[in-house]
Amino acid sequence: MRRILILDDEPSVLQALRRTLRAAFPQDDVVIEAFDEPELAVHRAGEQDFDVVISDYRMPGLNGADVLQLVKGLQPDAIRIVVSATTEILDIVAAVNRAEVFRYLAKPWDQEELVATVTEGFARRDQLAAAKKGKLAVPPAAVPVAAPAAVPDDAGDGAQEAVLRRLEQEEPGITRVDWDEHGNIRLF
Repeated sequence: MRRILILDDEPSVLQALRRTLRAAFPQDDVVIEAFDEPELAVHRAGEQDFDVVISDYRMPGLNGADVLQLVKGLQPDAIRIVVSATTEILDIVAAVNRAEVFRYLAKPWDQEELVATVTEGFARRDQLAAAKKGKLAVPPAAVPVAAPAAVPDDAGDGAQEAVLRRLEQEEPGITRVDWDEHGNIRLF
């Protein structure tokens, strides 16, 4: 069963989010918990694992970036999404960088975009879980590694392998992708 935590200090927005998500995801498949106080949402995240956490940005007390950063500390694999009316790019960048936000959606949100984003969040959560269990060496989003444009689509595996060997010889390590346990690419 999937779990979604939603947080917004405006009850009408919280209800609209819940209504949109409830219409898209059957109650038997997805549990949705809604909070209008940031502290209560963080407390609940300390008690229960969530697949996706959706938070408003501007709220009294803790803002969305603070909440999502705390959730990240409690549940590093929870997918974090900001839904906000703020248009201040520096605030948005700060939220993305501090809390490693998966997506930012502007209010008023498009219902289809919200549902698609949550669905992508579930898929990303599954990738992280599979990577942790060792079932996937590389998250599917990164496969396949594109071959150089000089190799035609109809070229055999031998031609592609030759190009990859040449690239590796010229720049050792260029054809290797190193992933950490959270599915992030490690750069050296």
